Amino acid sequence: MNEPLQKMEAASKLLELKNIDLSFGGVNAISNISFDVMEGEVRAIIGPNGAGKSSLLNVINGFYHPQQGEIWFDGKQRHAMKPYQIAYQGIARTFQNIALFKGMTVLDNIMTGRFTHMHKNIFWQALWKGPAEQEEIENREFVEHIIDFLEIQAIRKTPVGRLPYGLQKRVELGRALAAQPKMLLLDEPMAGMNVEEKEDMCRFILDVNDTFGTTIVLIEHDMGVVMDIADRVVVLDYGRKIGDGTPDVVRNDQTVIDAYLGVSH
Repeated sequence: MNEPLQKMEAASKLLELKNIDLSFGGVNAISNISFDVMEGEVRAIIGPNGAGKSSLLNVINGFYHPQQGEIWFDGKQRHAMKPYQIAYQGIARTFQNIALFKGMTVLDNIMTGRFTHMHKNIFWQALWKGPAEQEEIENREFVEHIIDFLEIQAIRKTPVGRLPYGLQKRVELGRALAAQPKMLLLDEPMAGMNVEEKEDMCRFILDVNDTFGTTIVLIEHDMGVVMDIADRVVVLDYGRKIGDGTPDVVRNDQTVIDAYLGVSH
């Protein structure tokens, strides 16, 4: 039995989508999609442009609310929630277009990811000395650990806007990791990167999964990259699921090959 299948058998379902339908003004973005994500796996969502990948990620993230279907997370059915409520449940994400505070330093940007772990109210913060100070120290220690993990110590005090694209993507990953999520959603984490930057990002994604045990769901256009790092892959085309399985199964699926080669429907 291969390693991904052994990994799946030992894990439980962290996320399950059942018969999800999403439409905008009568236009179907997602049609009757069902799939699951096992705890501790790297699950990839691939497909051509306009296939519905980002829409599906936005459904998981709570930004979009499907018209039909069920979403189960960590053993409980999830009803309509706002993104910040879902963040408190343990889901963090990065974006296709970098969404950082360009005038703030790397350290301060990553610190913003700790908001779900900041529990002391304004009364304690006004006193400062005591529980609020201790909470701040603990949060900063964890952020420094993330900075070391991502090998960005040298730029920790640099404003993000001055950094090259590949490093900004790494900082965004750091901010998501700062939340200590159960599940990390990555929306095209390697878009616009050169070969060396892609290799680095692949390494960090696998290290995050291995070191922190974080479940990862990622969207990516680069099929070769996905096949190298994913345990299982779900393939979308025109808002429908056309393939689902291990990379080897998906790679040899004729329907998937046709979709990527642009064969007429």
